[in-house]
Amino acid sequence: MLGVPGGIARIALIAGLVWVAGAAGARAQEPTDSAATFRQVLDRYCAGCHNERLLSGNLALDRGSIDITRIGAGGDVWEKVLQKLQTQAMPPPGRPRPDAETYHAFAAWLESSLDGVAAADPNPGRPTIHRLNRLEYANAIRDLLGLEVDAEMLLPADDLAFGFDNNADILTVAPGLLERYLSAARKLSRLAVGDLAIGSDAVRYPVSTLLEQGERMGDDLPFGSRGGAAIRHHFPLDGEYVIRLALRDGRRAPQVDVRIDGARVALLSVDPDADAETSEDPLSVRVPVPAGSHVVSVTFPEETFTPEGVAPSRLPIWTFSTGRGYVQEVGLDSLLIEGPFNPDRVGPGDGGLGDSAARSRIFVCTPATEADEAPCANEILATLARRAFRRPVTEQDVAVIEGFYRDGRAGGNFDTGIQRALEALLVDPEFLFRIESDPEGVAPGAPYPLSDIELASRLSFFLWSTIPDDELLALAEAGRLSEPEELERQVRRMLADQRASVLVDSFAAQWLHLRRMRSVTPDVLAFPEFEDNLRQSFVRETELLIEHQMRQDRSVVDLLTADYTFVNERLARHYGIPNVYGSRFRRLTLPDDTRRGLLGHGSILTVTSLATRTSPVVRGKWVLENILGTPPPPPPPDVPELEEREDDGAVRSLRQRLEEHRANPVCANCHARMDPIGFALEGFDAVGRHRVVDANGTPIDTSGTLPDGRAFDGLPALRDVLFERRTEFVATVTEKLLTYALGRGIEYYDRPAIRAIVREAGEDDYRWSSLILGVVKSVPFQMRRAES
Repeated sequence: MLGVPGGIARIALIAGLVWVAGAAGARAQEPTDSAATFRQVLDRYCAGCHNERLLSGNLALDRGSIDITRIGAGGDVWEKVLQKLQTQAMPPPGRPRPDAETYHAFAAWLESSLDGVAAADPNPGRPTIHRLNRLEYANAIRDLLGLEVDAEMLLPADDLAFGFDNNADILTVAPGLLERYLSAARKLSRLAVGDLAIGSDAVRYPVSTLLEQGERMGDDLPFGSRGGAAIRHHFPLDGEYVIRLALRDGRRAPQVDVRIDGARVALLSVDPDADAETSEDPLSVRVPVPAGSHVVSVTFPEETFTPEGVAPSRLPIWTFSTGRGYVQEVGLDSLLIEGPFNPDRVGPGDGGLGDSAARSRIFVCTPATEADEAPCANEILATLARRAFRRPVTEQDVAVIEGFYRDGRAGGNFDTGIQRALEALLVDPEFLFRIESDPEGVAPGAPYPLSDIELASRLSFFLWSTIPDDELLALAEAGRLSEPEELERQVRRMLADQRASVLVDSFAAQWLHLRRMRSVTPDVLAFPEFEDNLRQSFVRETELLIEHQMRQDRSVVDLLTADYTFVNERLARHYGIPNVYGSRFRRLTLPDDTRRGLLGHGSILTVTSLATRTSPVVRGKWVLENILGTPPPPPPPDVPELEEREDDGAVRSLRQRLEEHRANPVCANCHARMDPIGFALEGFDAVGRHRVVDANGTPIDTSGTLPDGRAFDGLPALRDVLFERRTEFVATVTEKLLTYALGRGIEYYDRPAIRAIVREAGEDDYRWSSLILGVVKSVPFQMRRAES
């Protein structure tokens, strides 16, 4: 399986590294003066609580429990100790603590010892069989068949593990999911080949009632327009389609502009004198549309529809009482697309099938006679199978699929046979699962390098969340992908490709919890100005900042300190930034340091708040988990609610309530780390607006002190603290990237690889490309452990 030059070179390189590090690892195992010194540190500061009798934190560090001269025998325990040493999180506040020099010396010695052991005996882990998650499935269909599909309509959502929905351990296959895959395969295969028997279908696209439509709604809509929506819809055949519109009620009725791919197909008018019953009927237009994926946009001419003196941009959309009667903005309520109708009357001579992207991708040949059908089918199916299975295919692979082709051809025509074979291909385990097999001759439990073919799939699903393209697959088949220079060239090529934007949409959105913005519901009475326009702007601001940083290959640390952001008029107004107009986002240098960096983004501040107020605990926990990589343990059961009032009825501040909570020794250790960070962010309310007083008019206190005695006040000072601990932030980003890339949780034996990636990336200012290349070149990514 590895009989290619790249595989041989990689085995030799890994063997050399293991030999060089082996001596260092062996030396690390020997009793030394350092080991004896640090044993005394453990006895003095740690073993009093962490021993076999008390087992505080389920950890024993006394002499009878663990041998510091044999680091490799307790790697999981020593990795926990190292993390506490590096963050100086232990001993807990109020207990005797080592001086800073001892912390650093012990951490450096322990890190060197663990890294030496890992190099001498690498353990890359063994991921389970990986089912494609919903996003990967949709992207694979797009790149295999040229079909843009709405996966949310085809498959259920995937569960999360370790913060991501591509974790192989939870991507199980229940019987109900198998039925969904079979149904999706049948529908998609018919759409792809353009089956005339598909029949008419209707797809409804609703528009959120919390979306203000007083301005241009996106880049796919024309300038000089307001409201409406733009959606991408797959038209299965050349044919006629009916576009039906449902509008919100309004005092005045505008014209409605309907476009496909930017070209106007209708300008409709609503009768302003029609009665209410008639005005609720949807408008419709019937137009011929060629097969394929097209953008359908519906919008209105830019006008003002509210009475003079009412500023709709400053009113929530549910505020309608203006003293002049009932007023509601006119807008689009939903868009319905029905069809196709009469496909055989519109196509360019091929019976309505059209020259769609899907047919062009599938039918790499066209049989001229019946005798040509079998060899042409073989060519089509071999090409599809190679892409779907992400590997070279054998005659046996094609023969199995051709059996389905023959069954379909017997009951129809050539296209019917291809459709039936494609349907079988889309439910084949080698398409739905990423399967890595142990090569022959590998000892049980031994680490081994992946084949180039397996490496190509790991790389493609990491950077693109889809199947390898033809260039990547061809290099893997030739055994050249694993060559270091070629591998780096491919990584840089893939990062420059538009498909790498999935690292923002999927990786960053899950790492930073941006997906939770879809479901956050700030209290209407407390925050009446919050609506879907602001919700979408919050998410887009953070996405644009991360995408800009990745595309420009800036330092990851800039996410903490960036003095610029991306805003449109709605977001700028919320932030109090003047002279920004229109719905288009543009880069803007922030006027001061109030909200620089990620922690000043409305998205982060909103997803870390409660519906009615801020939560210093939630915000502090989010920073510890996603910025510093030191998440606190889950809270104990039955934690009492914080009392909001004193015995005399006086309202207690949130800080007072949390101070009483920290008086409980069980809670103090975690809250001493979380609460000060959360208090520094109290200068922003639950929807990210800057403030100096709370809802009760009490001045906001943003000061805090960490367990190590470091005091700060407000976000700018907290940002300085985080910048000083930037290596912890870089290590956190690296850990998240590796978790996402491997599709499994990080184990203790992965920690040396993370540290190596961070050290090497530090020589290049921690640029995104350095971290991503480090992940791709790492032992956990390039190797696998054989089954025991």
